[in-house]
Amino acid sequence: GSRALDSKIKCAGGAVTLKFVPARPDIAQDKPAGGDSPEYEAFELCGSKEVLCMESTGPWESVGGDIKFLRLKQLAIGGLVTNGSVRDTDEVLDYGFPCFSHSTTACQGPAAMQPWKCNDVINLNGTVVRPGDAIIGDQDGVVVVPAKVAEKVYSIAHGREEIEEIVKEELSKNPGPPGKYYPFMSGKIKVDSPLGQLLASKGITPENSNQFEGTADW
Repeated sequence: GSRALDSKIKCAGGAVTLKFVPARPDIAQDKPAGGDSPEYEAFELCGSKEVLCMESTGPWESVGGDIKFLRLKQLAIGGLVTNGSVRDTDEVLDYGFPCFSHSTTACQGPAAMQPWKCNDVINLNGTVVRPGDAIIGDQDGVVVVPAKVAEKVYSIAHGREEIEEIVKEELSKNPGPPGKYYPFMSGKIKVDSPLGQLLASKGITPENSNQFEGTADW
């Protein structure tokens, strides 16, 4: 999958998509060239709350480098994700925006592929991405959350994160096997379990959390 160029940088935002196809001179004439190409159309839709998702034709094909991505820096883009590779790595890192790619490469891309369509459904490493989907990336990789369920997924994940922090705090104070509090799958926590009792002591109950058995609202 796509990995972060800089493991310390994370990204989150709505997807703007761009699809590349293999280069073919006759069909290249069907698309605007230069600054009006689908590629730069996609660029100009991006800002701090958007993540540009670029479907390459292969993992080692370059989707861009320093000159092209300077525009993304100027737009203060929320992030770039591709199943292809990027070049001019030092400069891209200096630009400071989150970048996730299959790898890096010294090759240029125009001889191998051409930008084809902005803001259509694309395929990144076997995962469908639609414009507006929530894109979240960190050093572990990138996930795509369909726009229709993004708020619900956030609610579930946020509740889970709170519980994990409580468990870690308790285990730091009272060292022992973490299995005492397992399992704690969202929507499956039993009120009378050791975890349920620990959460109750912190004010987290079925009345205010969707993490307990019978409270799942998804």
